Formats: sequence, C-alpha cells, structure tokens
Amino acid sequence: MALFHVQGLPIGWIAIMLAVLASMGGFIFGYDTGQISDILVMDDFLLRFSDCSTPGDVNTCAFSDVREGLIVALLSIGTLVGALLGAPVADFLGRRYAMTVECGVFMIGVLIQITTFNSWVQFAIGRLVSGFGVGSLSAAVPMYQAETAPPQIRGALTATYQLFITFGILVAYCISIGTRHISGAGSWRTVVGIGFVWPIILGVGILFMPESPRWLTAHGRFNEARRTIAMTRGIPVEEADNHRFVHRELEEMRSAIEFESKEKAGWVECFRPQRMALYRTLLGMTLQMFQQLTGANYFFYYGATIFQSVGIDDSFVTQIILGAVNFGCTFGGIYVMEKFGRRIPLILGGVWQSMWLFVFAAAGTARDPTTDEGIGKLMIVSACLFIFGYAMTWAPGIWILMGETFPTRTRARQAALSTASNWLWNFLLAFFTPFITKAIAYRYGFVFAACNLTGAVIVYFFLYESSDLSLESVDMMYCDPNCKPWTSRSWAPEGFASRKELVEQSKAAEAHKPLEAGGAEESRYEHHDAEKTV
Repeated sequence: MALFHVQGLPIGWIAIMLAVLASMGGFIFGYDTGQISDILVMDDFLLRFSDCSTPGDVNTCAFSDVREGLIVALLSIGTLVGALLGAPVADFLGRRYAMTVECGVFMIGVLIQITTFNSWVQFAIGRLVSGFGVGSLSAAVPMYQAETAPPQIRGALTATYQLFITFGILVAYCISIGTRHISGAGSWRTVVGIGFVWPIILGVGILFMPESPRWLTAHGRFNEARRTIAMTRGIPVEEADNHRFVHRELEEMRSAIEFESKEKAGWVECFRPQRMALYRTLLGMTLQMFQQLTGANYFFYYGATIFQSVGIDDSFVTQIILGAVNFGCTFGGIYVMEKFGRRIPLILGGVWQSMWLFVFAAAGTARDPTTDEGIGKLMIVSACLFIFGYAMTWAPGIWILMGETFPTRTRARQAALSTASNWLWNFLLAFFTPFITKAIAYRYGFVFAACNLTGAVIVYFFLYESSDLSLESVDMMYCDPNCKPWTSRSWAPEGFASRKELVEQSKAAEAHKPLEAGGAEESRYEHHDAEKTV
C-alpha cells in the first residue's frame, strides 16, 4: 500500500527508505569533512604530527601551511579520483553493489588512519584512500536516488543526500567535543575509528533495497524494473505486470534507453554537442565548482582555526553552533527546492550568501576581531546567516541537479565528471586556504562573495528548470530548441499546455481515467497494450 500521496499520486515506503539509507553515503562524506577541523587542534594530534619548538609543550606546536593543507586536502584528491572511477563501477556492478564496494574502500582508509603513530604522511594517505570511497559514493548515491525516486518527490529525496552530509558534519563536531579531553591518541583515534560504523550501515543495508529501475531496464531486466517501480509507488508487487501506471513508467524508460542506445556511450559522448551533451557536462561541472566557491568549506574545514583567531575561547562549541545551523536549515532546503523549483532558490541563495560573506570580510578587515568583541560576534553571526542561506539553496540544490540533469545513457559519466569538478575545487580550496588567509586574512571573504554572485548569474542564463518532470522529459526539454533557461519553468512535453496539465494527466493515469488533454499520450500506451494482447 502507498505510504502517502503527493499531487494525487501514490508514494511507497520503500521510496523513502532507499533514499534515506543511500544518503548514509552523504553522512560518511559529512563526518569525514567535519572531523578534521577539530582534530587539527587536539593536543595529542598536534604533539604527534606538527612541529614543536619545545618537545612536549603543545603551546609551542603548530602545523606548517603545507602540512596542514595536505592533511586536509588529500581527502579531496582521493574523492576526485573516486568520482571518476565511480561511473564505470556503478554502470558495471549496478548502483547498489557499487556502493557496497565503495564502503569497503572507505573502511580501508579509516584503518590506515587509526594505525598511525607518529607519521603525518600515513594519516594523510589514509585520508586519500578514504577519499576514493567517498568520491565514488558521491557520484553513485545521488544518481541512484534520482533514478529510483518518483518524479513528484525526486527533489526532496535526492536532497536527503545533502541533509545527511550536514548531519554527518554535526555528529563529527559533537563526538569531537566529547573526546577532546581523552588522554593520548584516544582523543582523535576515537573520532576517526567511529567512522567504521557508517559504511557498515550503508554497505550492508543497501543490499536489501531494490536496484535502480533505469539501470535494470538498460540491462534488459524488465521484470525486476517493474517490481522496483511498483515498490516505490506502494503498488502490490503481484500487480506490477498489469498495472497501467507501472507499465507507463517502464515504457518511458525503455523508449528513452532504446533511443540513446543507438550510439555507443563513452566518455567522449559527454563532450559531443549533439543533444546538448557538452552543454550539460560543462553546466554540471560549473555548478559543482561554484558550490565549492560559495565558501562553505572555508568554515567547515578550518572553522575551529577561524573562530580561535577571532578570539572565541571555545571554538569547538562555535563549530557545533555552525553545524547545527547547517543541519537544521537543510530541512528547510528540502522544502524550498521542492516547492519553488531549482532556479529561483539558487539565484536568491547566491545573492544572500554574497551579502553575508561581504559583511564577514568587511568586519574582519575593518577591525581586529581578537581585540574587538563586538566585531568577533558580528563575524560569527554573519557566518551563521551565510550557512543558513547555503543550507537552504546551494547545498541541496546542486546535488539534486546532478541526479536529474543528464540523460540515462551518459548519466553516470556526466555525474562523475561534475562531481570530480567539485572535488578538484574542494582540494584547491582546502590546500591553498592556509596560504591565502595568511596573505589577505579575512579579505578572503570578498573573493567568495564575488563567486556567489557569479554563480547566481550562471544559473539564470544557463540552468533549465527540471522540477516536476520525469528524467526522460528533462532530457527532452534540454533538446528543445524553442526552450530557453529563463522560459523553462513553463515548458512541458509535446501535447501538454503546461506542467500543471502534465501532473493532472499523470493523476488520471494512476486513477485509470482518460483526460481530454494529453489524450494522444494516453492513447499511445493503450495502442501498445492492444498490440501486446494481439
């Protein structure tokens, strides 16, 4: 039975469960991102891996810019490679088995880290290996969620990936504040070692979820695809073969895949101008680049260090406040992206984020925050308001778009290229931030403010509105020469006057009632049914 209805159409509990479970891949990413900021300022970690002018005196210990940058940023190099490898692995093994293998890789990296004694290089290599798993998951999870989720709630379900990233960051902060007073290596080894739990949950649990119906259809496993569609829709599996709604979704997938399979799909196909493939590849890579250039990871990677520099006595507590704002506001982001589409939230979010980064940078440049308590508080408030906007718009929005912008035939590779762009810029920012902040201090915020405004402009001129459409219809929209990004909100497939009419036709299909509008579409499936009967 259906768990509930959206726009009059049924949604099964399996659709929610698979999205939430797959989002543990985001939790793994967030936990690994959040832990390093606090680990870098733990006493035992500093004594073991930094340079100390007086051995045994933590107050004389500090990381060089290169060492600190490599410890933080090598994870991003691993994720970049992992994202590119994730595409062929997900296509070959299937989305579920690929995630299980990638969880195993991540656990190997955790093992390398916690067995480190005095070599910061070994710890950094462990983060590199973990990055292979995180990067592959970052390509596979949003793709699996988008391919499996019903169109009516695809945005919300895909956004759970970002929600779990923020949850992972917050949990890492909370665990770090609880372990920082443990004597010896237990302070940081406990934080890293708990990282074993999350991939076990995902790697084992995902095996009990259905495979992506689009992947099954592409491999000719139509009966399994029907069952998956029925399960996500809350339709009894025994009715899947004869249920019109299931039949219609499967036929739409088959038609799109058969059309796409006429040409061999490879990496080169992602860069061909035909059917807007190159356009969408570059758009995805650009959006992922600007998600990093919003400046969010400036706070997540180096937050503890930043807040120490503005005179905050307990930077761990401030990190938790920032993480809580990020996590809490992402719930609002899920609603915003589902209610208002993709374009408007990203444009307004870019402007909002730019404004508060400008305040952050201007305040830190005008006065010394270590001696002016009011300025320090203003900078923390502006950072929280920046995170508020980011969590509501750019954080979930870009990951949603990675799952729904590309055609089925090249989706894995284009998503991998786009995600690799994210990780490349993630590495560049993580590695060079210590050098940049030493040179220009808080004026770094002005750079991010300008990038946010540029991202908003790019969304307006190049991103098509893909909410409420099936993945196959999104592909049709991008290939329609009469549709422009700024007019795409009103676009609907041929035979429909608007997207509202398309939704109404889908409701009628579920209720087994023909509509006057969209009748040609309905009769096409009826004709197909008649041919099968004959």
